[in-house]
Amino acid sequence: MATGQDAPAARYRTIAADLAAKIRSGDYPPGGALPSQRDLSAAYGVTLMTLRQALRQLSDEGLIEQQPGRGTFVTPPHLAYRLGSLRSFADDLREQGHEVRTAVVGRAVRRLPARVAGTLRASATDSGLRLERVRAFAGRRAVHQVSWVRASHADGLREVDFAATSLYEALATRGVPVARATETIRPGILAGAPAAHLDDAPGAAVLISDRTTYTSDGIAIVADRATILGSMMEINTDRAARGLSLHWGASRDVS
Repeated sequence: MATGQDAPAARYRTIAADLAAKIRSGDYPPGGALPSQRDLSAAYGVTLMTLRQALRQLSDEGLIEQQPGRGTFVTPPHLAYRLGSLRSFADDLREQGHEVRTAVVGRAVRRLPARVAGTLRASATDSGLRLERVRAFAGRRAVHQVSWVRASHADGLREVDFAATSLYEALATRGVPVARATETIRPGILAGAPAAHLDDAPGAAVLISDRTTYTSDGIAIVADRATILGSMMEINTDRAARGLSLHWGASRDVS
């Protein structure tokens, strides 16, 4: 049985856990304001002191920030998509405890565009599997991704549930494990097809990632382009004498 001292502590932790769950699910989006402290204390049936203890815990965890005279606002989740890893984008984020939703908006065998054919070192008349997906986290559609898979390695992929399975995982289960990848990231402006699938206005700043994935024998099998909302993500580095670690992080300027 909880003592008189234990009960309030357990109550504020319960409130903090409930608010954290709502933040991570997108009920309270990044940059959005929480209800006022008085409204929250009334909704949870607790005193302002207990409610403030819960908010202090969320602030310590980096989930919210309190702005004097303005209110309490949600800060973006701390993501770390490690560019040096060969895990998929979604798998890397989920491993860190973040909910990522994937929607497949296109899947078809088509002739390779000239740019993709050049990347895969394929003939201009070759075909490949075009897989188009949209990734959402923190309540916003933040990543538009188009992956082209060389036709010789695409057998069976048209039946895979890519809303739940990563492309790398699907290839590995078909005996095609990936060995390495090269990736280039550049700034861009949201336009064209990605603009219809992401939660920002055309002309917004984005990061564009072009990744080419290779098998152990050096064959390029996947050409991937991801358009990432610049308001949601940033690139961070950890420098050391013997190397450099590079990873994605959620932008602290989400509004």
